[in-house]
Amino acid sequence: MVTIEVTVRDGTMYTVSAEAGITLLEAIRKAGIDDLLALCGGCCSCATCQVYIGQSHPELFAPASGDENDLLDGSAHRRLGSRLSCQIILADNLAGLSVTIAPED
Repeated sequence: MVTIEVTVRDGTMYTVSAEAGITLLEAIRKAGIDDLLALCGGCCSCATCQVYIGQSHPELFAPASGDENDLLDGSAHRRLGSRLSCQIILADNLAGLSVTIAPED
């Protein structure tokens, strides 16, 4: 199990445990957190599942794809550490990760 800290839009922090191999979006939803709209269902085509990931260990993440970057470029809330949660696959090396759900566009 991978344990992550998720801060939602109202500032509440949740500890989420999920199996490795699923997306961050799936883990957040399975935990009952409904702040992520994910209109496309996690297909990397809408950017409504944007989160901010701390940059303490950027080497742990595969770089964002061109499609992901294009979608994030269309967000008024993109900043350093912005990623689409549907594109982050949880792995054991991400245990302890902290993410914050971005404001809605």
